[in-house]
Amino acid sequence: MSDKENTITKNSEDELFEHHRYTADPGQHLMRLDKFLVNKSERITRNRIQQAIRNGSVLVNGEPVKPNYKIRPKDVVTLMLPKPPRENHIIPEDIPLDIRYEDDDVLVIFKPPGLVVHPGVGNHSGTLVNALAYHFRDLPVMEGNLSDRPGIVHRIDKDTSGLMVIAKNPAAMSHLAKQFFDHTIGRRYVALVWSEPEEEEGTIIKNIGRHPRYRTLQEVFPADGEEGKHAVTHYKVLRRMYYVSLVECHLETGRTHQIRVHMKSIGCPVFNDKQYGGDKVVKGTIFTKYRRFVENCFDLLPRQGLHAISLGFVHPTTGEEMLFETDLPEDMQNVIDRWEVYLGGRTNQK
Repeated sequence: MSDKENTITKNSEDELFEHHRYTADPGQHLMRLDKFLVNKSERITRNRIQQAIRNGSVLVNGEPVKPNYKIRPKDVVTLMLPKPPRENHIIPEDIPLDIRYEDDDVLVIFKPPGLVVHPGVGNHSGTLVNALAYHFRDLPVMEGNLSDRPGIVHRIDKDTSGLMVIAKNPAAMSHLAKQFFDHTIGRRYVALVWSEPEEEEGTIIKNIGRHPRYRTLQEVFPADGEEGKHAVTHYKVLRRMYYVSLVECHLETGRTHQIRVHMKSIGCPVFNDKQYGGDKVVKGTIFTKYRRFVENCFDLLPRQGLHAISLGFVHPTTGEEMLFETDLPEDMQNVIDRWEVYLGGRTNQK
């Protein structure tokens, strides 16, 4: 018997516990299992995933497979380990929620900057999910998603502010998930970015996938290539301020860090975005006075200048077109006001 067979036999004799479960989308194209899991699992290297597959710790539709297995639509992938997952990892916490709308099916909230959406590495508490667990019971979990994300249909980054919709029952979860999958959800963001886009309006069509070296970052790839996933961002310039611009972004797809990565790809990284190069002077003079002004703006806006300003969807029960909007948060507005004063009102507002 081979070493591989010995390893799988040993694992099969031990009690194994499910730690993660992923269900491939109905439109999933053929993709190697190890690559599929690399895209799903942050901070886990391809080598470690391949070893887990060889050890029989990764099952596809309940059966061990080889690392070069090609994922197909609706395949169910589970990661099994010999120790149980951390118990009671969702700790209900009395974290205030800024609720903008609520009925029996959905909840629309304003997520402030700094609030992580769901537990993860280094964030086992203090998340939106911990708050939801305190304020609500028996929120549904999306099929194929992790059990520590009750009610979560979509997410926005920790340091992005704005509107989110939460599902309160399985029917609402399924209905909203389909809208996100079909790209019929209306999501509009406002971003303060460095520099000025060449066009007043434009569309960025570039694939987005995991950065080959830095696992927590995303990278753009050619739209007609095999790397990354199809991603489309429409943008419109709202205000030009010479060194920075205020832009409106409409997401046609919803990839991780999509706006941040797409805007960086056209030379306009989001202001004070520490992960994608927006936390330094990207455009402007070398004078000390200007550099100090920018640093003061970073202090006023100690996170990326990105805000989910509107959210539209079809109500899962009534079929009504729902649209929710919110103002720019104070930190972003303060920095915009500072730029206008600094430039003496010489801005071009659309």
